[in-house]
Amino acid sequence: MKKIVTLVLALAMLLCMAGVGAVAEAPITLRVWGAEEDQTYLAERIEAFKAAYPDYNFEIQLGVESESTAKDTILTDVQAAADVYAFASDQLPDLVKAGAIMDLTTLEPVLTQMTGKTLEDIKAANVAGAISAASYEDKLYAFPFASDGFFMFYDPDYISAEQAQSWDTLLDAADAAGMKVGMTLASGWYNACFFYGAGFSTVLNADGTTTIDWNGTSPDGISGVQVVKAMQAIAGHPAFMAVADGDISNQISGGKLAAVISGTWDTDLVAKVFGDDYMATKLPSMNIDGTVVPTRGVVSFKCIGVNGMSPMAPWGVVLADFLTNEESQVARFEARSIPPTNVAAAASEAVQSNKGVVGLTEAAEIGIVQTVGGKYWDPCASFGEQIAQGTIGSDDAAIQTALDQLVEGVNSPLS
Repeated sequence: MKKIVTLVLALAMLLCMAGVGAVAEAPITLRVWGAEEDQTYLAERIEAFKAAYPDYNFEIQLGVESESTAKDTILTDVQAAADVYAFASDQLPDLVKAGAIMDLTTLEPVLTQMTGKTLEDIKAANVAGAISAASYEDKLYAFPFASDGFFMFYDPDYISAEQAQSWDTLLDAADAAGMKVGMTLASGWYNACFFYGAGFSTVLNADGTTTIDWNGTSPDGISGVQVVKAMQAIAGHPAFMAVADGDISNQISGGKLAAVISGTWDTDLVAKVFGDDYMATKLPSMNIDGTVVPTRGVVSFKCIGVNGMSPMAPWGVVLADFLTNEESQVARFEARSIPPTNVAAAASEAVQSNKGVVGLTEAAEIGIVQTVGGKYWDPCASFGEQIAQGTIGSDDAAIQTALDQLVEGVNSPLS
């Protein structure tokens, strides 16, 4: 019933929009949420949006909300949330189930009338992986605007391209130079890369729970215990620096790192600290009982959606499209070096010559799109912290117990 009402509203507003040349007297009020780092960029693009529709009187309020926490804030009170908001693509299933995001097919007539685009045009304009991430059960719910994920930056003054290929040679080279290699372990986003590389998986179930097999044996014949021992060897190396979640940028600024696991958001800072000759590449491979195994990082996307309970959803979809179109994605890249999902924007010389984008691209070639439930994060963060602090123990039984506890925590009933 709600979807029918929303569609009727959309079509009614479409008729109002069709009055060419008629200046709207009543203001069109919209609220937009975006990351703190994007506030200046978004303010500029909102002014450009207003200029693109001079016959309408807009009052657009811009607020701060991180893509990483958008779902939690929105689901606290969907009706009080912004009309248009940015979010990380792995949050989409929960947003859909809560009715917090519009199925864009219901608003396609408005989109076409105001922009000349269809949803097929939106799909064709963006890379396939981003469209898949912005879809749920074969329906498009959001406009993708950025690729995301982590990879490795390194300083060629201390690390050679060959040494950067494996954890063993990387850490030894950093140690010889009196430097460190930084990575966050107390995060299920980062530490999953070791298990994914060994063939393990995480799967989001329909009921919101996560199936996780890290305490068993992967299809590649590698046990979770073997993976943990490899992680312990890396974390226990004198050149390894376990960095608290959210503190990577500070550690880069400290000047003690020869290499760091991070993402494009730190590209400019790395260039400043490492120098313009910095390098970026996929994650180093790891050694598991003499077998070289890739470390497969997480790849995700950032999107903009329209609140499923917004009375201004028809205008919201027009604004969301504008904030994610080719021009806006190019502007975002120029402002913050954020890799675009728009095919034309991504093909530009500026994007292709950016080393951070090159590093993300290399990592994405073997990366994993991570989809997990809410119960996944805390147990994985705690587990990663135990690895970082060396508190699990090195014998097989202790490691197996820690893995069993991890999986039990992730699989705990939803509250």
